[in-house]
Amino acid sequence: MWAHSLTVQDYQDLIDRGWRRSGKYVYKPVMNQTCCPQYTIRCRPLQFQPSKSHKKVLKKMLKFLAKGEISKGNCGDEPMDSTVEDAVAGDFALINKLDIKCDLNTLSDDLKKSLDNEETKIEKHSKKEESNESIHSQAREEKLGSGEPSHSIKVHTVPKPGKGADLSKPPCRKAKEIRKERKRLKLMQQNPAGEHEGFQAQGQPPSLFPPKAKSNQPKSLEDLIFESLPENASHKLEVRLVPVSFEDPEFKSSFSQSFSLYVKYQMAIHQDPPDECGKTEFTRFLCSSPLEAEYPPNGPECGYGSFHQQYWLDGKIIAVGVIDILPYCVSSVYLYYDPDYSFLSLGVYSALREIAFTRQLQEKTSQLCYYYMGFYIHSCPKMKYKGQYRPSDLLCPETYVWIPIEQCLPSLENSKYCRFNQDPEAVDEGRSKEPDRLQVFHKKAIMPYGVYKKSQKDPSEEASVLQYASLVGQACAERMLLFRS
Repeated sequence: MWAHSLTVQDYQDLIDRGWRRSGKYVYKPVMNQTCCPQYTIRCRPLQFQPSKSHKKVLKKMLKFLAKGEISKGNCGDEPMDSTVEDAVAGDFALINKLDIKCDLNTLSDDLKKSLDNEETKIEKHSKKEESNESIHSQAREEKLGSGEPSHSIKVHTVPKPGKGADLSKPPCRKAKEIRKERKRLKLMQQNPAGEHEGFQAQGQPPSLFPPKAKSNQPKSLEDLIFESLPENASHKLEVRLVPVSFEDPEFKSSFSQSFSLYVKYQMAIHQDPPDECGKTEFTRFLCSSPLEAEYPPNGPECGYGSFHQQYWLDGKIIAVGVIDILPYCVSSVYLYYDPDYSFLSLGVYSALREIAFTRQLQEKTSQLCYYYMGFYIHSCPKMKYKGQYRPSDLLCPETYVWIPIEQCLPSLENSKYCRFNQDPEAVDEGRSKEPDRLQVFHKKAIMPYGVYKKSQKDPSEEASVLQYASLVGQACAERMLLFRS
């Protein structure tokens, strides 16, 4: 549907029923019919802990800002990992164009580090093959979501037992086991006196371990993002939040630079022809929003509505995250960035910044505590990375309740389309129960559907209106005005 105007509460309720916007175009997949069901996914920022891969991206940015260092293998070190444990499997731009060329399952970097010895053995077998195993995986997207490009990724194949493995040597141990062993040895070195009582049996109460020094406490997301830089830092990064409005002086003054960046990104990353990257397309897609800005006293200082989060490096914009700030969440719409800075993994970096931003907003507005990442497509390898921002939930497509993603994954392995709510008696509580109360805008007058339908003779009109009511739910049907010509 085309949304001429929406309150932020209306849009919040719509995305909680599986809707999504692109400019003023608001759409909802027909989940049990589409080839690739798209499940709304949200992260819970208050409980979020960055994974090792996330920390790696944040440290890479800090090194670049402090010393101008560019990590080795900078464009190919974003691992994909089907175990969804620590790796980041892609970027926030590759959303809905599903012409995926290949499915990659690579060892995550932290896994590689913990398999030092095993890796050395493997490299001898795979050096000749390595050049053939550098695979270029690209995905185009349907201009929804936010992110960075996919790059060449080296895939190290581990010899299968009986196929090239040296059986005279001890078998490779799982990385998890090696990590546990190292941690155990480290703790034993720190506390030799208590090693027996603390480590003889698993599951001993934590009180048996020596209290860790404060410096050993895991750093928070904010600590990692906002770590202080030296006075003579090589670069300066500033993130500015700008309302999407041509009446806003900051938005207006940066529009030309922001638009140029968008064109560069679309042409380089998505191979869009120049005639598809015009100012009209850019404005309609990323600068035109149906959301009415609101500034309630109990809301965030910036207010609710649509914004561009601009990443300024040394006085120029290198990335723009398009977001909606709604009553209960920050919703990621899109991200475009300068391809020259792909080595900074800006898709992952911006997602982590947006999670931290949500936490910041929640301090003043307690109910604003979720980060919506758009759609999760389990059947698309390029989209599964979103499930790695834990903890996260998927929206049940039938009852519209949120279910932790861990509970959904087994079902999705068996079937592309799933009802996540395990209660067979559960129904959609927000469903349309009284369609006659739906509000219609007809001939410059507002009227309930019960009145409007008396003047209508076309039977297809009733089917169309009732479908709209079932898709938006009773609350939105009574608040929003459905335009009928």
